[in-house]
Amino acid sequence: MKIDPKTFVKDYNLLVCIQCGTCTGGCPVKFRSPLNMRRLVRQTHFASDPSLFKKPEWWACTTCSTCSLRCPAGVKNVELILGVRNYLANQGEVPSTIREALENTLLHGNPWGRFRDRRIDWAKDLDIKILGEETAEILFFVGCAPSYDPRVQNISISLVKIFSMAGLDFGILGKKESCCGNEIRRMGEQALFRKLLRDNTNLIKKIGVKRIITISPHCYNAFKNEYPELTIPVYHYTQVLVDLIETGKIEMRNGSETPVTYQDPCFLGKQNGVFEEPRKILSSLPGVTFTEMERSRERSLCCEGGGGRMWTEGFTEGIRNAEIRVREANRLGAKVLATSCPFCLLTLEDAVKTSGLSDQIVVKDIAELVADSL
Repeated sequence: MKIDPKTFVKDYNLLVCIQCGTCTGGCPVKFRSPLNMRRLVRQTHFASDPSLFKKPEWWACTTCSTCSLRCPAGVKNVELILGVRNYLANQGEVPSTIREALENTLLHGNPWGRFRDRRIDWAKDLDIKILGEETAEILFFVGCAPSYDPRVQNISISLVKIFSMAGLDFGILGKKESCCGNEIRRMGEQALFRKLLRDNTNLIKKIGVKRIITISPHCYNAFKNEYPELTIPVYHYTQVLVDLIETGKIEMRNGSETPVTYQDPCFLGKQNGVFEEPRKILSSLPGVTFTEMERSRERSLCCEGGGGRMWTEGFTEGIRNAEIRVREANRLGAKVLATSCPFCLLTLEDAVKTSGLSDQIVVKDIAELVADSL
């Protein structure tokens, strides 16, 4: 399939670009890769052949959406990235690790290629309803990383403890749960995303739940913004925990004097405006002294886990953003760097180890902190 780069000009509003450079100025990987969004928009505008799409920088983007959100002209920068990646995926011209993640999702329902039968191993000692076999008011959508990654599984376990203590009527999809597709779309495989969208929508409608709670901001974003036929209310777990705390359904009693700071996940904060809830939770924890990092909320520094970067090797160099972030938290005097995203948890925790700061700061998900305090 051949494509004229100029077909992207109209589709992604490139004609209104004023070349101000705001997109490039806010890019979290601008110093670590050849990615220059302003230049890519201009080159796409004036390109005469598809060789432009062979540039490696198309795969450096984390799809944090800082460029699109800050653009004063409304250029659809991230959608342009996704459009090019979709073209490359259709051509079979994607990095090998991306291809493997896409194939794994098609075959096993998750990018890591773990067997579907192992998806609920984390819950084998817990009393949890399996929806389809039983009914419940709430679908607790666990997600891929919280189902399979040993470190992230503790978030799933912590939330089950909290929800059970609060008396919520919830259940999980069990072995029937598949990837939400948020990262699949951002890796360029639009056809596979549409399949996941259809299958997940049909399954969720069939089990008849009244609302959905997700662990990952990426799942939250997909269900909330990219599943047009899914009319059930979707909540990120931090939004639910705030309500449980404020209504007295859970009471946090245990804690010690601990300085804590917070990393805003891009797909929860920048892209969906959930800023206050995580901070309210942290401020409610016994003994916690909460301090903001200088770059927070809309200005928070992307951890580099989104946009398929969890499965992409190369295309960036130098000190990773996650390492910059943990050093910022350490200089602030924080003993705990909290977050509310599985990808942030993994990238930041790895950065703590590689930075030699393991004896000075730890990375925790908010759900873990709340569960420990009950």
